[in-house]
Amino acid sequence: MALVFSALLLLGLCGKISSEGQPAFHNTPGAMNYELPTTKYETQDTFNAGIVGPLYKMVHIFLNVVQPNDFPLDLIKKLIQNKNFDISVDSKEPEIIVLALKIALYEIGVLICAILGLLFIILMPLVGCFFCMCRCCNKCGGEMHQRQKQNAPCRRKCLGLSLLVICLLMSLGIIYGFVANQQTRTRIKGTQKLAKSNFRDFQTLLTETPKQIDYIVEQYTNTKNKAFSDLDGIGSVLGGRIKDQLKPKVTPVLEEIKAMATAIKQTKDALQNMSSSLKSLQDAATQLNTNLSSVRNSIENSLSSSDCTSDPASKICDSIRPSLSSLGSSLNSSQLPSVDRELNTVTDVDRTDLESLVKRGYTTIDEIPNTIQNQTVDVIKDVKKTLDSISSNIKDMSQSIPIEDMLLQVSHYLNNSNRYLNQELPKLEEYDSYWWLGGLIVCFLLTLIVTFFFLGLLCGVFGYDKHATPTRRGCVSNTGGIFLMAGVGFSFLFCWILMILVVLTFVVGANVEKLLCEPYENKKLLQVLDTPYLLKEQWQFYLSGMLFNNPDINMTFEQVYRDCKRGRGIYAAFQLENVVNISDHFNIDQLSENINTELENLNVNIDSIELLDNTGRKSLEDFAHSGIDTIDYSTYLKETEKSPTEVNLLTFASTLEAKANQLPEGKLKQAFLLDVQNIRAIHEHLLPPVQQSLNTLRQSVWTLQQTSNKLPEKVKKILASLDSVQHFLTNNVSLIVIGETKKFGKTILGYFEHYLHWVLYAITEKMTSCKPMATAMDSAVNGILCGYVADPLNLFWFGIGKATVLLLPAVIIAIKLAKYYRRMDSEDVYDDVETVPMKNLEIGSNGYHKDHLYGVHNPVMTSPSRY
Repeated sequence: MALVFSALLLLGLCGKISSEGQPAFHNTPGAMNYELPTTKYETQDTFNAGIVGPLYKMVHIFLNVVQPNDFPLDLIKKLIQNKNFDISVDSKEPEIIVLALKIALYEIGVLICAILGLLFIILMPLVGCFFCMCRCCNKCGGEMHQRQKQNAPCRRKCLGLSLLVICLLMSLGIIYGFVANQQTRTRIKGTQKLAKSNFRDFQTLLTETPKQIDYIVEQYTNTKNKAFSDLDGIGSVLGGRIKDQLKPKVTPVLEEIKAMATAIKQTKDALQNMSSSLKSLQDAATQLNTNLSSVRNSIENSLSSSDCTSDPASKICDSIRPSLSSLGSSLNSSQLPSVDRELNTVTDVDRTDLESLVKRGYTTIDEIPNTIQNQTVDVIKDVKKTLDSISSNIKDMSQSIPIEDMLLQVSHYLNNSNRYLNQELPKLEEYDSYWWLGGLIVCFLLTLIVTFFFLGLLCGVFGYDKHATPTRRGCVSNTGGIFLMAGVGFSFLFCWILMILVVLTFVVGANVEKLLCEPYENKKLLQVLDTPYLLKEQWQFYLSGMLFNNPDINMTFEQVYRDCKRGRGIYAAFQLENVVNISDHFNIDQLSENINTELENLNVNIDSIELLDNTGRKSLEDFAHSGIDTIDYSTYLKETEKSPTEVNLLTFASTLEAKANQLPEGKLKQAFLLDVQNIRAIHEHLLPPVQQSLNTLRQSVWTLQQTSNKLPEKVKKILASLDSVQHFLTNNVSLIVIGETKKFGKTILGYFEHYLHWVLYAITEKMTSCKPMATAMDSAVNGILCGYVADPLNLFWFGIGKATVLLLPAVIIAIKLAKYYRRMDSEDVYDDVETVPMKNLEIGSNGYHKDHLYGVHNPVMTSPSRY
């Protein structure tokens, strides 16, 4: 039923959904990733036998031994081609005879087993009938007399042990029968659940299909919003790309010019500091010289006074007089050249404000996004209109597919089929209850027989008395023998009926397993259906002929099953492009052309970019020729390295003070001490300004010396780089703009091509997955036919057949063993024991003599009356 339903569902879908096969699917940078919502189905595509799985495998191994031949692919094809196949005796066609022989050869194992079963069915009742008649005539062991033999205990034990082993093996087979019978009942009850599960999966498939279509349409809106976002931000997107192309070229040059502008300001500041330092130094040095000269003249006047002529002052004055010449300034700032000319030149250069010109160059590059945004306002509106119109076309196309009508029709059929199964499956369960009851009866019959054998062994073993004679055996032992014979009687009565059931179920179950279940699992059964011109002579491919009435389309059952098994969409699996071509409604090239036409109007024009005007260039050239590189900085540095005074004033003052303190009190001493104070005052107040001017001058000289180092070469290199970059901008900006504009257009177009290709891929490969159809087939064949029926049926005949076959040796052994447990009517008797020498006498283990010692052939002693 599931197969019929699957076929009808496929036919209902064939004329409603279409596509053009799997499209080329390319990823676009920045494009969105789409994925249809996954659909979860509840029916499992594999069927687990559970704890009885090893028993099924054991039966499969037995069947592989009985029927080791591979699936007769060619033979099945020939049988189907010979639709009027006749194997009657009168048929003389060689081909028919050959086919019959091939069938017999393939089924040789099954036939042999069936023939053996038929022999069992025929012979066992006959043997049982003759056995009963023979026993009634006191033959075949019917005479209630047991001749004693020397190995009787050993034979009794061997027969009992053999019967026990056989009964255990029979019990195992009966257990298999009970398990198989219960499995059949349990599995058949699960058939309705499995069928409902498959129907729910189909219902889920029908429910999810409109949702998938809605999802596909919604993704166009998301794609359009993504494109609108890029279009609205065309300044930052396209302008940013153009700016990123120009910045690596422009930024280094502008940074160098900016650094040179900073160097001009630093040079101006250094020259100003240098000029002011020279003036300050000259003034400070003049004042220092004046004050030192005044102090020196004062000391000389003191030394020339009459107070220095008399001892001891004369010696002290003489010691002071030689060092007096060193009291003076060592600076000669008047010889340092002025830098006013260079300062004026650099000041004129700085008035140009080169840094603002550099900022203007940066601004020109940074304004590219705004320029592009303003230029493309109208074109962006037109592109958006085109994209909105495509959105309307896609919605109209999705609504033009009569998916809802189709789903209503299929859903209606689905509900009718479900109602039909709900009505018929209870009948199947009713029929199964009859089979289950019959199986129980069969198993209980065998159980009854085995129970008689077990009771016979139990009573016989525990009731046997080795000292009792055959005519005096106990009641328990005798009951054991009766149980054994009862088991033999029931065996002869029912074994042939059991074997009929075993043979019928064996032939059916073995062929179902070997001709349906195994070839379906390895797909050879589908290969038979895919044979060209097999099911219909005029059709090369039967499935395409049945679905599309076009048998030339290469579509096979195996391919469709494989595609559905892995979850491909119905369109791709059933090649529905041969019914309706979705390209007629969903032309990607045409839609892309419409978008591309509007994007071609996206013309962006960026005016020529000038990084630095002529004024800026002249400023750089003037700075290079300002003369700061020709200044003799070594002369200034040499002057700044000198000490302001020829002698250390504090040391000189300390020495003079020490010598003055050696003089006697008087005007001379006071004059010298006053000069010491003046020297120290000069060191404290006049020397620091001189030293500060020297330091400032030294720092300015260092700065200028570093800046002016190869200044013309640096400026020349900057101007050369500026010319190179300016030439690049003049010749390549338009090309960059055109190239990036095309890339931007391709990106926008790529969003929609990516989406459109995904739509085709989703419709053909993913939408309306036919996996539930493959699952329904698996449920029908692997699940119901093989797992629910064939496997339990095979296990049933395997177990019952095993127990039934073992009845044959069990019957033979039970008949022989019953003689050792039943009470006999007569036994061997020996009267003349004394006439025999003791050395020739052997006493039996049960207390009576052996007949062969006396030459008595058949002595008889009647047993006492029975009770």
